[in-house]
Amino acid sequence: MRAAPALVLCAALSACGGPARLSVEQGTGPDPQLPAPEKALLPVVNIAPAIGWPAGGKPTAAPGLAVGAYADALDHPRWLYVLPNGDVLVAETNAPPKPEDDAGLRGWVAKQIMKKAGAGVASANRITLLRDSDGDGVADQRSVFLQDLHSPFGMALVGDALYVANTDAVLSFPYENGQTRIAAAGTKLVDLPAGPRNHHWTKNLIASRDGRKLYVTVGSNSNVAENGVEAEVGRAAIWEVDLGSGEARVFASGLRNPNGLAWEPDSGELWTVVNERDEIGSDLVPDYLTSVRDGGFYGWPYSYYGQHVDARVQPQKPALVAQALVPDYALGPHTASLGLVSARGNRLPPAYANGMFVGQHGSWNRQPLSGYKVIFVPFADGKPRGLPSDVLGGFVSADGKAYGRPVGVALDARGALLVADDVGNAIWRVSAASPPVASP
Repeated sequence: MRAAPALVLCAALSACGGPARLSVEQGTGPDPQLPAPEKALLPVVNIAPAIGWPAGGKPTAAPGLAVGAYADALDHPRWLYVLPNGDVLVAETNAPPKPEDDAGLRGWVAKQIMKKAGAGVASANRITLLRDSDGDGVADQRSVFLQDLHSPFGMALVGDALYVANTDAVLSFPYENGQTRIAAAGTKLVDLPAGPRNHHWTKNLIASRDGRKLYVTVGSNSNVAENGVEAEVGRAAIWEVDLGSGEARVFASGLRNPNGLAWEPDSGELWTVVNERDEIGSDLVPDYLTSVRDGGFYGWPYSYYGQHVDARVQPQKPALVAQALVPDYALGPHTASLGLVSARGNRLPPAYANGMFVGQHGSWNRQPLSGYKVIFVPFADGKPRGLPSDVLGGFVSADGKAYGRPVGVALDARGALLVADDVGNAIWRVSAASPPVASP
């Protein structure tokens, strides 16, 4: 008799690898601990079931900070972009259909995991504009800014052109300051790798300082190239796209799933956060924050965190592994670090003046859970210095259920930190706490 799918999943979830032996902190910073890979019949599967926030619920801000809802009742908000006039764009989006990626028992189990984690909803395929017209920290106007997109994610305004990264192409739309809706059809700038598998579907982008180029993230089509390297052409990379000609090239490679992008203001270097590989234990591999070198190779799939060889990948390429760059800063194993924004110009307390904010979506492949928070990584002289501090937490209940999951982060026009929460369906606004009122 064939086992029911639910029983197969239950069996899978009960025959997983073991719990972490190291703390998240030991897998964080410029020199993380990297134990031997764990070999198990099935990987660790530990999901925080998505339940959403109870009435009046919200995350917990660090001391000296306050948090409130900038907007709620959204549909799976994942990415944010603040326009020069202060309007906030939010990509309400989710994965496109991926028939090949969802095929077979492995694909079916992965799909159930995503559903339980709150990612099983259909994509709204739109970008919504939010406006705080009275400056009270709450959006009082909203409108559908762009619709009928294809799993949109990254956004960037260059001059009078708004660029949007769909899952399969970068499109350009005409933009006029203050408009609340774009009705014009988009013009394709460049195709991006997608197709019926499209494992890591999110595509982010950022404009160069001079407005001549875009840098676009393209995640891998697998965990560790188990579908063959031919399925990875142009993937696990950051592309550079010339806005004048539309010509594209791979700027950096070997980055399993890069998402957030930011310019470091002192050095002028491009930085990214990268989701590393799964299924070799709760302690491996740390996600990371790194500067991105033109032509740099960062290991995937053959090695991780520099030249630590992943024996699951065959045949190996030792000459290529010898060139693998070590990331600048580990962010803890399986934290699913996605959002990234430079802290420069914020109006939070002075401790947050120089560094980067990171939105950590949270783990499924670690016991106990990791991530599910927003952190601040301090910088000095253009590089991370010291351990990160928590900015926003409380996304997971005492019994391990997810009220929310932070994704994209951005600074609003008044220097507060905005955080997209795709399970809570809200945008949270983090500001400096008001000083206590003195007694008369």
